[in-house]
Amino acid sequence: MKKTLVLGASLNPSRYSNLAINRLVSHGHAVEAVGLKKGVVAGVDISTEKEDFENIDTVTLYLNPKRQEEYYDYIISLKPKRVIFNPGTENPVFYEMLRKNKIENEVACTLVLLGTNQY
Repeated sequence: MKKTLVLGASLNPSRYSNLAINRLVSHGHAVEAVGLKKGVVAGVDISTEKEDFENIDTVTLYLNPKRQEEYYDYIISLKPKRVIFNPGTENPVFYEMLRKNKIENEVACTLVLLGTNQY
């Protein structure tokens, strides 16, 4: 299973990042989460700090391109295999930075990927 960092995690059950945490956990993936507010979703602690998580396979983004800027160096430092840009997070500037660091990027919906067994 792929260890995933949900960036832009929310405690609000109607937010897609919250649904993604629940769905990732239900599919057996290890999940880390960073958001604006501390809390717990599906047994996953949401941190408000840029923690040095280890062995992150995938970062799934739930931040608009402007909000992503402060996380560029952080995400690259985690050395994930890929970054998923969910709808509304598309960012050509960041795609290029990731490519230069040999990190795959994918414009997709984490929920759809999980639902179609393509995650």
